[in-house]
Amino acid sequence: MTLPALHNTGVIYRRILSQFPQDISLAFAYGSGVFKQQGTSQGQMEKNMLDFVVAVDDPVTWHTMNLLQNRKHYSILKLLGPTKIASIQNDHGAAVYYNTLVPVDGRIIKYGVISTDSIIDDLLHWKTMYVAGRLHKPVKMLVHSENGKLRAALVANLKSAVTASFLMLPESFTEEDLFLQIAGLSYAGDFRMVIGEDKSKVANIVKDNIQHFRILYSNILRDCPQVVYKSQQGKLEVDKSPEGQFVQLMALPRTLQQRITKLVDPPGKNRDVEEILLQVAQDPDCGAVVQQGISSIVKSSSITQSVKGIATAATCFPPRIQGHVVVVVVVVVVVVVVVSASKGGETHNHRIHSTSVPDPCNLPWVSGDIR
Repeated sequence: MTLPALHNTGVIYRRILSQFPQDISLAFAYGSGVFKQQGTSQGQMEKNMLDFVVAVDDPVTWHTMNLLQNRKHYSILKLLGPTKIASIQNDHGAAVYYNTLVPVDGRIIKYGVISTDSIIDDLLHWKTMYVAGRLHKPVKMLVHSENGKLRAALVANLKSAVTASFLMLPESFTEEDLFLQIAGLSYAGDFRMVIGEDKSKVANIVKDNIQHFRILYSNILRDCPQVVYKSQQGKLEVDKSPEGQFVQLMALPRTLQQRITKLVDPPGKNRDVEEILLQVAQDPDCGAVVQQGISSIVKSSSITQSVKGIATAATCFPPRIQGHVVVVVVVVVVVVVVVSASKGGETHNHRIHSTSVPDPCNLPWVSGDIR
């Protein structure tokens, strides 16, 4: 299958990217400065910050070169040197190191650096869903190496988004319903949606970009045996039988399967994942369990990455107050976590009904070039 990239990226993105070290395996631009969102004029869009993510094979070498070329992009953490910066990137939060509010070519940008290994891991397994979630939505692909594992992981991430969304949608739904569900996956459980982000953010992303979503997902939907895709009418029908849902659950990324298992399996029982997912497939609340599993992944990574982001911010705060800002952010995060926890997340413990187990098979995605 060919994963289509969105072309007409414009000179501005490539000019900005040319100012970084060029040992990049993947680079893309995303967000409200790149794609028009509902309620935003062209003039406002051109004033919005441009967001980039770059994946690199060797973070220490890349940060070494970038500190020589763009030292002013970094916060006070630049004094620690490239090895420590790469360690902060890889070992904390969502394995992304952001430099933010950086002026380049008359625009304000933010760029995150992630290792190639880490982005592949997130795309395949949804370890944090931080970068994987951004790539569920349309992006402007700027650099794409010939790394076969990375190409396959990008396709796998899209099919995982479709599969997870099928489990949370009713039997019949529209293209827009599906794209809203997909776009919302990476915001489920994000504490910023409680204290900062526009509550209509997901709808704003999808409404003016239906065609971009269609380009990204139409081939996957046409090839998927679990769904009847009526592309001319923009309608879909998905298999909601226990057998169909079991196949979908077995195709979910590993981390999400583990989170679902933790939600459902009583402490001490230690049943096989396959056995637990069979139980969930027969549960009328199957979609809600999947939703809780996703929320638990996103909540954890959004909190840790946001706290890390304060320390890595370049020009947001003067050095003398950065420590105070970190304390304030941590306190706010703790309050949000307590409030979220008080709302509860019930575990779903049900007896397993006797049934035959269908062969868990992967959905027949056809891999191919990503352009």
